[in-house]
Amino acid sequence: MRPFLFLGVRPEDTPADDEYAAMLRCTGLDEATLHRVRLEAAPLGDVDLRAWSGILLGGGPFCVSDVEDDKSAVQRRVEADLARLLDVVVPADFPFFGACYGIGTLGRHQGGVVDRAHPEPVGAVTVELTPAGRADPVMGVAPARFGAFVGHKESLSVLPPRAVLLARSATAPVQAFRVGRNVYATQFHPELDADGLATRVEAYRYDGYFDPAEAAQVVTDARTSGVRTVPPVLRAFVERYVHLGDETGRGRAIPRDEIGVSPG
Repeated sequence: MRPFLFLGVRPEDTPADDEYAAMLRCTGLDEATLHRVRLEAAPLGDVDLRAWSGILLGGGPFCVSDVEDDKSAVQRRVEADLARLLDVVVPADFPFFGACYGIGTLGRHQGGVVDRAHPEPVGAVTVELTPAGRADPVMGVAPARFGAFVGHKESLSVLPPRAVLLARSATAPVQAFRVGRNVYATQFHPELDADGLATRVEAYRYDGYFDPAEAAQVVTDARTSGVRTVPPVLRAFVERYVHLGDETGRGRAIPRDEIGVSPG
């Protein structure tokens, strides 16, 4: 099988490593079949889609709606790298799954509105699938209503013109969407459990997601929220694309300059 590519953007080692471990658990892959690249550490370069079964993008402290002058050089470079990647991924309809940061990245790239109108505090929300979500081969493996963890300052308030809404919550109008047949993004974290949330609360205690004095209560609330398992959407994504056929876009033309990141 061709491996999957996981793109991380977290500058802090502890939450970055914990996120990768969670992705391994939730996809059912191992380090040989889910290759990690930390985008905050070095430029991505070109990606040869022929080398991969699919691409996953994790979350992080960056917000695409940050004031441009306030973005660090690293953040601007990561955004440019991902925009260039999506310039190839979306036309090829290549399997892609972006979580949290991914919904802002893909949403903006596809012409949606990403702003601060619908933030959700760190904790549990109830996600509801739309009819399209229930029928979707990846998102539809989740229950029609399920609990998941979120924590974001920005969100997608207007869906991109070509996107299909797959899920929503009471506090965010877009919890998941799809572009084409194979390009996905979620606002909620499909890899995150209460232990992982506790790790991130400690790492981002002073990043403005919550009052630092309330960090312990945020963790307690998460542990008592009733969210015990993550929806199996990441495993469904992997199982759908682990053996690529023409229906995924593999048979479509790939630009000749895709000669960069490859496994091994």
